[in-house]
Amino acid sequence: MTGEELPRAHVRRRRLFRLSWVIPLVAAIIAGWLIYEHLQRRGPEITVRFDDVTGLRVGQTPVKYRGVQVGEVVDMRLSEDRGQALVRIRLHDSAGSIAREGTRFWIVRPRVGWGAVTGLATVFTGPEIQVLPADAEGPRVDAFTGLEGPPVGLESEGLKLVLRASRPKAIRANTPLYYRGVEVGLVQKIELSPNTAAADLHVLVFRRYAPLVREGSVFWNTSGVSAKASLMKGLDFELESLRSLVQGGVEFATPSAKAPRARAGTVFFLHDAPKDEWLNWEPHMKLAPEKD
Repeated sequence: MTGEELPRAHVRRRRLFRLSWVIPLVAAIIAGWLIYEHLQRRGPEITVRFDDVTGLRVGQTPVKYRGVQVGEVVDMRLSEDRGQALVRIRLHDSAGSIAREGTRFWIVRPRVGWGAVTGLATVFTGPEIQVLPADAEGPRVDAFTGLEGPPVGLESEGLKLVLRASRPKAIRANTPLYYRGVEVGLVQKIELSPNTAAADLHVLVFRRYAPLVREGSVFWNTSGVSAKASLMKGLDFELESLRSLVQGGVEFATPSAKAPRARAGTVFFLHDAPKDEWLNWEPHMKLAPEKD
């Protein structure tokens, strides 16, 4: 046995945490916190039924109100009977109150038609879903039926009437309503009367002009162009306006300011043309005050 000394073992204490471990750990904590914050900001999910969802994309199609995005499409599938498409929408937390009974949804696409050009902004961005919230006091729901097109005049206040006609020629939704040539309302929708013997035009008279409609008021269809023939003058054409030529129009007159004001839901008959005496009525009526 020699006198050489054996080497001594040096024991090193290993660090429990290394710098290379700290960075991924901090990143994981931050990522987890961001995910938690995102989940906390998520609003409710709702389902809207549409007949056609061509152009909508999961994760891309926005839901907007007044130009502000309030949600997005997260899923699409067919209904059980394959008759409609079910679109699942995730609302933002700040827009959760939209999920109430009476809220309306519709798809905005580019449309070019007689008298109206709409949705041109979606030519490059693709279709989007617009929403019109209901009264904030309505019950919360998570299932809706989408409209075929944008609602007409739903946000406007006024007097709602029904005009009944055998055949409402050249009249459609958004057709203007005139009094002495001034636009005072519009046609919201057209549907068959309860007995299907006529067509009912649901008309909105703007709030300021509601006092103009009285019991005894008469309404007639203005197609935009009328022609009269006589031996002395030949053909005489009258053009009401370019808009009424394209969209049609409805006008009315009131015989007396002493007549009671018409109530909401009153049904009037829509005539094909006015009588000469109607055009000579000149009652003096006050308009409703404008809102501040």
